[in-house]
Amino acid sequence: MKISRHWKSLIAASCAAVALSGVAATPASAGPETDALYNSAQRNFTDGDDAAGRADLRALIGADPADAEALSLQAIWSHFAGDIPALVDAMARLNAVDPGMAAGTNHVIDAVGAAAGTLPNPLPALIGPQTGIVVLGYGLLPDGALRPELVNRLTAAWIQAVAAPFSPVVVTGGNPQNGITEAEAMRAWLVGHGLPPNRIHLETRAGSTVGNALYTTRLLRDIGATSAVVVTSPNHIRRAVADFIVAGTAVVGAMTSMDQLVSQLPPPSRPNQRGIYLDATRTFQLSTSR
Repeated sequence: MKISRHWKSLIAASCAAVALSGVAATPASAGPETDALYNSAQRNFTDGDDAAGRADLRALIGADPADAEALSLQAIWSHFAGDIPALVDAMARLNAVDPGMAAGTNHVIDAVGAAAGTLPNPLPALIGPQTGIVVLGYGLLPDGALRPELVNRLTAAWIQAVAAPFSPVVVTGGNPQNGITEAEAMRAWLVGHGLPPNRIHLETRAGSTVGNALYTTRLLRDIGATSAVVVTSPNHIRRAVADFIVAGTAVVGAMTSMDQLVSQLPPPSRPNQRGIYLDATRTFQLSTSR
């Protein structure tokens, strides 16, 4: 669910009313009580109790109306719940308190919508040298060998790399086993299948999809790429796309293997989008605890 132009205009109007009400000037009362509420909210969201998480945030915002992180979370999870009045209220307050955070929150919501509508694609995209091919890691076996699912991802990436011979390739993943990271193991596979070593760029720190998105976005900028084709498993592609968009990477393709592709073609239901929302807030780097 994207925020429609109608609702965005209501948010803008509400922002003016909130600003006139003096909410932005309300002294913050952050402290142990509000921190406990924030931490409880984040635990509830992680555990799947979104109603309890939003209730925690309402209590927190009542105590500290200028808490930008709480307002951002309230807006995002109200969007997930389809609670438009709560979304409009949270965004109006957030715009008055921290316009930059409000813009970022809108970006998160738009990214989730774009990701939910993404179709996993086994066919390579037509891309040029400004678009990186980004392959996401998948845990190695204890001896450092590739798991079959990671081979599926690498096969899809290899097809994309052959179809776009001038695009840089980024392999991302840490989690070392037997002294080798996911990225190093992936590079070895791709080089063994004919890709030039100097075409492949390693990101070896990420231990999660959030880390993949944040670290790779920086690497892509460093090598002059402005967009990416994200390559991962069909059941992981939408979460990955949301994280990369939130991190600041323009995603122009979602390349996957054929394995389990058909079952992942329908857009996920609202309950099944929870993981996308949860990961997106982490990529936005809202505190998980404080």
